Amino acid sequence: MESLLYIVIRGIAIGILISAPMGPIGMLCIQRTLNKGRWPAFFTGIGAALSDLIYCLLTGLGLSFITDFIETNQLLLQIIGSIVLAAFAFYLFRKNPARKLTTPQESPNTYWMDFVTGFLLTFSNPLILFFIIGLFARFNFLLPEFRYYHYISGYIAIFSGAMLWWFTITFFVNKVRSHFNVRSLWLINRIIGSILLIMALVGFVMGIKDYISL
Repeated sequence: MESLLYIVIRGIAIGILISAPMGPIGMLCIQRTLNKGRWPAFFTGIGAALSDLIYCLLTGLGLSFITDFIETNQLLLQIIGSIVLAAFAFYLFRKNPARKLTTPQESPNTYWMDFVTGFLLTFSNPLILFFIIGLFARFNFLLPEFRYYHYISGYIAIFSGAMLWWFTITFFVNKVRSHFNVRSLWLINRIIGSILLIMALVGFVMGIKDYISL
């Protein structure tokens, strides 16, 4: 029972720590909370959490060929990921909210698209696998004495921890949503889009530089 509680607590911590860094997906969730409301942003977080869970499963299953592939193609993946991020940043930069802030009436199809974009944006960064490996090692998540039910509980806890993070962050951002008007959202789109573009450019330049120096 103690070992089960051990892996559940550490699983929740891993899920939160994977989601907490304010990278592109965090920026996207904040932008969607302010522009579209809490639930589209939360479904975006669900997509990101599922992507993180898949990478955790790959790490736990010990698929060494995946880490070998990432190590071999790390620079190429960084360049491609930077291009994808730059394209999304350009979309956000040009997007201008045309309607006033109201309680959004989102359709299930829109929620589905929010989920898919959150999943794809997170899944397009396989370098997170190394972060997950570090967290697994730090928290002793993979131990030989654990049985299959320990790991099932642990992976459920990882997903739950990630969901807890996205539920909390969208809740607090939504609380201040009423203080923003259309012009504020337009500026936020520009600011977040610019930040993502800078991230993309830095990653692209560093990737090209390292690739040329090989």
